[in-house]
Amino acid sequence: MKENNVLQIAVKAADDKKAENITVLDMKGISLISDYFLICNGNSEKQVQAIATEIKKSAQAQDIELKRLEGFDQARWVLIDLDDVVVHVFHKDERVYYNLEKLWGDAPTIDIEEVLA
Repeated sequence: MKENNVLQIAVKAADDKKAENITVLDMKGISLISDYFLICNGNSEKQVQAIATEIKKSAQAQDIELKRLEGFDQARWVLIDLDDVVVHVFHKDERVYYNLEKLWGDAPTIDIEEVLA
């Protein structure tokens, strides 16, 4: 499946669980890890887990390989590796602390409305 479809599925799943501040960074040519970083946050551990679970279920329903899922039990920073798309679901406090958008400041952002269209 193309990475844009994977990205669309992940963004929609995060949006469905009311993830906040959904940001997509275009990592092509910047990182060898993936083509896109999807970064979002929840306001509680339960919401972080709900967002991560929905992304996992949505990906698996479309036969997208889930390469790795880390941090689910602590629900402070859940990383979901969908190969070309790496999803970072943060608890709101952790997102401010790690500030991946600043760390990867040279990566262009993608309008999520275009992804969801």
